[in-house]
Amino acid sequence: MLKAENDILLWVKDIQNPVNNGKLRNGGNAMHFNGRAQCLIVRNNKILMVKHRINEDEWFSLPGGGIEIGENPETAAIRELKEECLVQGNIIKKVSEFADPFDSNKTFYTFHIDIQNQTPRLGSDPEFLENPILIEVCWLALNEISEIDRAYLWSSGLFAIKKFAEELHTWSREISYPRKR
Repeated sequence: MLKAENDILLWVKDIQNPVNNGKLRNGGNAMHFNGRAQCLIVRNNKILMVKHRINEDEWFSLPGGGIEIGENPETAAIRELKEECLVQGNIIKKVSEFADPFDSNKTFYTFHIDIQNQTPRLGSDPEFLENPILIEVCWLALNEISEIDRAYLWSSGLFAIKKFAEELHTWSREISYPRKR
């Protein structure tokens, strides 16, 4: 396992089971969560993505984060969008719900969100104020997103967006597999 992959696994485990007197290994504050809520926002055939960095590893994901104790997934998604992208949103529909692969007691939720004509800007993640992990907010087309990040998008309900479902039907049925890191 590469160092960056190990760091990400440690980060995921920290979020699920905080250690070190309330501090995460990368310096963030530990909180207890009931799963993850995230926002799928599409404009001009591009997806709003948030770029993260932990140590040397970087990746894109949908705006979102932990569902706090006593919070419902819808409220968490809208709160996370405001924290990370500094915009307000309205839920159009839930596009996916699946069990957390690392903890079957938690669930991941994705909501298709409308932000109208607001301009997203880089916000922050309250759990990581001392050592920020969010580094960029941007609109990306599918062909601008790595294969691994696209895999997460499809599992998060991207197929529920008509434009992307139509595009998927144009793809080849040729077998391919991404190269390993």
